[in-house]
Amino acid sequence: MGQRLHPHCNTRRLALQALVLAGGLGALARPGSARAQAQAQAEAIKLPAPGPRDTCPVCGMFVAPYPYWVATVLWRDGKAVHFDGTKDFFKYLLDLKKYEGTRSRADIQAMGVTDYYATRRIDATRASYVVGSDVLGPMGHELVPHGSSEEAQEFMADHKGRRVLRFADVTAALLAGLDAGRFP
Repeated sequence: MGQRLHPHCNTRRLALQALVLAGGLGALARPGSARAQAQAQAEAIKLPAPGPRDTCPVCGMFVAPYPYWVATVLWRDGKAVHFDGTKDFFKYLLDLKKYEGTRSRADIQAMGVTDYYATRRIDATRASYVVGSDVLGPMGHELVPHGSSEEAQEFMADHKGRRVLRFADVTAALLAGLDAGRFP
């Protein structure tokens, strides 16, 4: 007879964690495959923290009071731009001409968003984002970042999320919908 787990333990999640720790999932997925993409984890990245006077270039709010929502763009010249939420981060990226004039995405060294559960900054391009949940950020309805698609699915179930998106799926129309309380 095996060891008995507490009745409230989520045995599926424990089993998945054990497989990940043992490297089992890596053996199942070939790099570049759909399975590998779905199981990709956004890595933690080191980015400068916002200072007490840093403001979001999109909405003008101070960023430091919202550490669980911080997103950052680090430019190759060392300039760090911080946001009080993922929604404003994407608004900035989708309209760089408005916010940065002559800069382009090629000038970006790194981009990070704060993982909802781990509360650490992760690579924005590899994160999974939940829209339409009952969790609101400093600017209202948000794209809630997660380090894996599995965590995003769990969050979606727990918080009435509507969709899980990848970085490339975020559009200006989606952001306008979030501002209006619509989740296209």
